[in-house]
Amino acid sequence: MELNVTNSPFNEQQAELLNRLLPTLNEHQRIWLTGFLAAGSAAAALQAPVASAPQAAAAAPQAPAVPAAPREATILFGSQTGNGSGLAKKLAKRLEEQQVKAEALSMADFKPANLKKIDNLLIVVSTHGEGEPPDNALAFHEFLHSKRAPKLEQLRYSVLALGDTSYEFFCQTGKDFDARLAELGATRLAERVDCDVDFDESAGEWMKAVAEALSASPSAAASAADSAAPLSADPESEYSRSNPFRAEVLENLNLNGRGSARETRHLELSLEGSGLTYEPGDSLGVYPENHPRLVDEIIEEMGWNPDEIVPTGKNASAALREALHRYYEITVLTKPLLEQAAKLSGSEALAKLTAPEAAAELRAYIGERDLLDLIRDFGLKGRTAAEVTGILRKLPARLYSIASSAKATPDEVHLTVRTVRYACGGRDRYGVCSVQMAERLEPGDQLPVFIQHNPNFKLPANPDTPIIMIGPGTGVAPFRSFLAEREETDARGRTWLFFGDQHFSTDFLYQTEWQRWIKDGVLTKMDVAFSRDTDEKVYVQHRMLEKSKELYEWIDGGAAVYVCGDEKNMAHDVHTTLETIIAQGGGFSPEQASEYLLRMQQEKRYQRDVY
Repeated sequence: MELNVTNSPFNEQQAELLNRLLPTLNEHQRIWLTGFLAAGSAAAALQAPVASAPQAAAAAPQAPAVPAAPREATILFGSQTGNGSGLAKKLAKRLEEQQVKAEALSMADFKPANLKKIDNLLIVVSTHGEGEPPDNALAFHEFLHSKRAPKLEQLRYSVLALGDTSYEFFCQTGKDFDARLAELGATRLAERVDCDVDFDESAGEWMKAVAEALSASPSAAASAADSAAPLSADPESEYSRSNPFRAEVLENLNLNGRGSARETRHLELSLEGSGLTYEPGDSLGVYPENHPRLVDEIIEEMGWNPDEIVPTGKNASAALREALHRYYEITVLTKPLLEQAAKLSGSEALAKLTAPEAAAELRAYIGERDLLDLIRDFGLKGRTAAEVTGILRKLPARLYSIASSAKATPDEVHLTVRTVRYACGGRDRYGVCSVQMAERLEPGDQLPVFIQHNPNFKLPANPDTPIIMIGPGTGVAPFRSFLAEREETDARGRTWLFFGDQHFSTDFLYQTEWQRWIKDGVLTKMDVAFSRDTDEKVYVQHRMLEKSKELYEWIDGGAAVYVCGDEKNMAHDVHTTLETIIAQGGGFSPEQASEYLLRMQQEKRYQRDVY
């Protein structure tokens, strides 16, 4: 249908111009133009004097307003620790504030067949392990990269990728989704943003870009984005990732016995007055401090003045020693850091090390080296403090699985932390946060902390559901939380714990507590593996295979399985062992057993908190 002088308020010349323009517009442009004109009319109405009733009656008749098509967006998150889900929910809130109907869903809860039914898709996804999707993104990732994935020419999308530049496959899962959606014909409504561990600012910029792309009023979108609440804030608390609470240390104990090769700290922190709340399965974020010895060695090596003022962020600065102690990452090297250092130093050797063909050499170099090594090995000496700190990333928070139940110990949060110490290149090296806790933290001191909620690692909603917990070493921390919670709530479901460490006599963490819970019926069964007490090393997966028949009966009977600990070795071996147990117990092929375990993940009956 064409406009003309008889069916519109336009003259002949205007109608002709509009008839030439309108057929060339796509749906997005039509919606934008409608909103733009509506916003202009509203602004003019606010500025115009109020007309009297007779004047209004005499005004020329206007064409009936055409309602703008409703704007909708689907936000899918793939998250292992809860960062992705937190950002997705924050984005949904922002979009709702600007009248965009937004729904945030875990990728595990989204039906891929619905991709053809949506117009705007926003993906927030982290990368896990060696470039792998997080557990709740596995099935969706596999579908999208399969031959079953449909063409998506109608779809507009954008990706926020979360990662850590200290890993080789930085933000790989986000890059995969971005590339694959483009291959399927979808159109980017905003460019992908890749976030390092300090993601608040870059994630905020992405949200702003997405909001503007979806909104007919970009300024309103920016305003809504800027006014949103900070990430990780508790509804009842003013404290968050960007505004941590200074928690007082109540206890700091070594859980290992005399003669152990290991040191594991049990910390009890006060949350009194913070308003912070948590559930079993959540984590505590801790902002650490670098070892003062390493800070002093760097300053001495460079010949810097420790009192020189250097920037530490937007409109912030500090004395150099304080900046290196509290604000900057100096123990972990990343490829982006080395690339910037190569430009700063002019070192050809460093430039070659960061070239694509030197990936193996780069991986070997950064594995156990720090900023002091970089300075000594590649001629950074002579550069100013401002130049070097300008290429460093912020010191990120460390996340630890919470080892307590808020119901059992109100206003407290407990941690189980293995102290990391090793020698390399003729120097002693330290785990930043763990050694701070072990050597420089006394009762009465304070730690800046925040709660990292993790919806992907939660007790079953039904307290009668049996649970199987597999947590060697400090991986047992959340299961102490689980059992304390179940004791307080009088849950009746059976519980089975697999725990392992080096020696029974020195490394049986929380031994008396497990024994009390077994006596009281809170813990139904416990199997332990102490790898250094026998000639042949025995780990938790070996104990699982020994109890294969009974384990399958629990699983087949509806038990939920939880795994916590090292992802690269332990969690991989446990996953393979579970597939073997399911195949043997159910008479399945390896492929069927793998599908069985995947279904358990989708049903939230198989959850992992791995790192």
